[in-house]
Amino acid sequence: MTTLLQGKNVVITGAARGLGYDFACAALKAGASILMVDILADLLQEKAEKLQGEGFPVTYITADLSTQTSIDNVTTWVSLNWQKVDGLINCAALATGVGGVDMMDYDPELWDRVMTVNVKGTWLMTQAMVPFLKKSGYGKVVNIASDTALWGAPKLMAYVASKGAILSMTRSMARELGEFNISVNSLSPGLTLVEATEYVPKERHNLYITGRAIQREQLPDDVSGTALYLLSDLASFVTGQNIPVNGGFVFN
Repeated sequence: MTTLLQGKNVVITGAARGLGYDFACAALKAGASILMVDILADLLQEKAEKLQGEGFPVTYITADLSTQTSIDNVTTWVSLNWQKVDGLINCAALATGVGGVDMMDYDPELWDRVMTVNVKGTWLMTQAMVPFLKKSGYGKVVNIASDTALWGAPKLMAYVASKGAILSMTRSMARELGEFNISVNSLSPGLTLVEATEYVPKERHNLYITGRAIQREQLPDDVSGTALYLLSDLASFVTGQNIPVNGGFVFN
């Protein structure tokens, strides 16, 4: 337990499982109040109620970030309950089931779905939260990218392209929002042991382990500390940057 985010209001998308849930747990332990957002309604409720039962200040909203209606629902809740937002982690992304396909065989409809959720959803959620980030006078946005966009992972074209877009969009957002004291950075995890990567072949996991400077599997807790840093006062003059967190598989 720390006080790194004491008194801060933080919105986290994709928070029902994987890295998003780990980010929520870490931020709560650092003193923040959390709004968990995810499309997985039952799992989201289960995880949020578990944290509530442990005494943490957390609530939740089910949302499909590809729809404006869902974005509006999140905006309405924030307006009625918080009025200001200090931090936003855009972690929601379509990953499971999008890999293992050669670029020549990729389904255009799946491509569009990945781009809508991963890229458009990140933009729309950030756009919706900007007025509340401005009110805080503090705003921190952390966009979750991926080191696949840094080394060009094969047979994962739509996902890699979407995460490359996150990297570029982060820089543009940082330029536009800096005048409001809102910082925008991206975090690029390597292959992490979470539910969304259970489908990844063992060979790809081994490729990561042997290719890392620190040769072991990557766990969610390996990533959450960097997210907390980017949300905190410690990173008050850091913006437009991408931080790979992958044990040295890719150097920035």
